[in-house]
Amino acid sequence: MIIGIDHGYSAMKTKHCCFPSGVTAYEHEPYTNRGVLQYEGSYYVCGTGRQPLIRTKTENQNYYLLTLAAIAQEIRFRGAPAKADVVLAAGLPLTTFGREKKNFREYLLGKKNPAVFRYEGVSYEIRISDVKLFPQGYSVMSVHPEVFAGEPSVLLVDIGGWTLDLMRLDNGVPNAATCRSLELGVIRCQEEAMEIVRRDTGLSVTEAQVEQVLNGKRCSVSEEAGRIIRQAGSAYTQRILSAVMESGFDLQAVPSVFVGGGAGLFKRYVTPQDRLCRLVTLPDVNLNAAGFERLAGQMMKR
Repeated sequence: MIIGIDHGYSAMKTKHCCFPSGVTAYEHEPYTNRGVLQYEGSYYVCGTGRQPLIRTKTENQNYYLLTLAAIAQEIRFRGAPAKADVVLAAGLPLTTFGREKKNFREYLLGKKNPAVFRYEGVSYEIRISDVKLFPQGYSVMSVHPEVFAGEPSVLLVDIGGWTLDLMRLDNGVPNAATCRSLELGVIRCQEEAMEIVRRDTGLSVTEAQVEQVLNGKRCSVSEEAGRIIRQAGSAYTQRILSAVMESGFDLQAVPSVFVGGGAGLFKRYVTPQDRLCRLVTLPDVNLNAAGFERLAGQMMKR
């Protein structure tokens, strides 16, 4: 079976599942069974907070452990057997795709194949028979081709946890010379909002609370803290607009498609005064993983 996985700094996503990308190791069996991965004699709670920033995702075994947890969650969702052959479909930023592709593929294949582990009390034996890698963001075309239909040029903006990836498509083909990856993901907005709230009110709000307010959902923070967080969201949107313009793209001239976890936030805070040419937002956080899966399926059919 083909399983698409989007390895984010904030969250791990498959086609049907999503959980925070943090990993906490335990020497002994932890207090809860939720999110617990037992692998090679150790226990790991997957889904606690988010992954700290690292230069490459292959520096330690955390993303491999998270991959096993993601496979288990997706298999459980599908009602598939716990002993299975799996083709992994994953992604990398287009700007580093060629440099990181070989190492990331070998990393996901794992040193021991099949991988034998337990997740939330269920035993799994997973043989990763192949790994297909694709550019992040670009996979959206396979899921929503209608978004690009009839447009000779479209700017694709993928707002992730840590990076903001920019890519212009000309007649459906990525223009490699235009690809940019900026460290301007949603985590920056959340951290700045937390700092301003702490400085101006003395309150130490959490990332989860900030995320809730930014998404326009109810949260029991003070009215002043909520106002500051919303102002930070508006300021973050303007920073994105400025960064895109400084990277050589004119959002008032070229249609733009915003994807990723930050797409909904961007849509919420952009204003008519920004005079964007045509804005399409696809805030489904599982979209990249679904795209990877579909592209891998098309390759295997060919």
